[in-house]
Amino acid sequence: SIIMTASSTLLALFLMPLCLWIYSRHWINTALVQLLPLGAVSLTLGSTLLPIGLGVLIRYRHPRAADLLVKISLWSLLVTLVILFILTGTMLGPDLLAHIPASVYAIAVLMPLAGYALGYGLATIFKMPPHCRRTVSLETGCQNVQLCTAILKLTFPPELIGGMYMFPLLYALFQSAEAGLFVLAYKMYGRDSYKQDALGEEEDTDISYKKLKEEEVADTSYGTVTAGEHNSVQMEPTQTAL
Repeated sequence: SIIMTASSTLLALFLMPLCLWIYSRHWINTALVQLLPLGAVSLTLGSTLLPIGLGVLIRYRHPRAADLLVKISLWSLLVTLVILFILTGTMLGPDLLAHIPASVYAIAVLMPLAGYALGYGLATIFKMPPHCRRTVSLETGCQNVQLCTAILKLTFPPELIGGMYMFPLLYALFQSAEAGLFVLAYKMYGRDSYKQDALGEEEDTDISYKKLKEEEVADTSYGTVTAGEHNSVQMEPTQTAL
């Protein structure tokens, strides 16, 4: 996840301005060099890698504190998402939301789903492990909305920026909601099935007591006992190689 986030952010430094220049050069007069979001990319990398590095350090030195921080962070994220939904609806108001075309809502809903499905499908085709498939899926569907809004602000004139800001905001809301539903479904139903699959893959290495009893053979390291004539018992020593 960390490698994918850092790589996509660095690639966005060149690919996103190139896409903006290709698709919007007919109606904006901005040079390609001026579209390079050096500050936004640097801020994104710093805000991503520095907290992750701190988290790795805490996990390495204080595992129990790291587990507690993870739980606190997850609940804080959930509360933040709920507050974000409430504030968005309050600040924008029902009138502004009603003026957004239905096609924009449809795209904002379907694009994250398409990203999740495409990421999981490609990871499955390349036969990646289940936890890697889930990571690729979430990293593909969840896009960097902060970087997107920063580039929009740097690229387009103020009179056009209002309407364009709505789509990244809607995308952020729907991608968070859909990812939350996927995570909730996995927590409730998916974890047991993955555990069963993992146990099924280890059946070949399972050694049970019954199997040991079936394969148990006599220990002849000290020799064998044979019965001869006239009820005599003879001990035949056996050499044992150490």
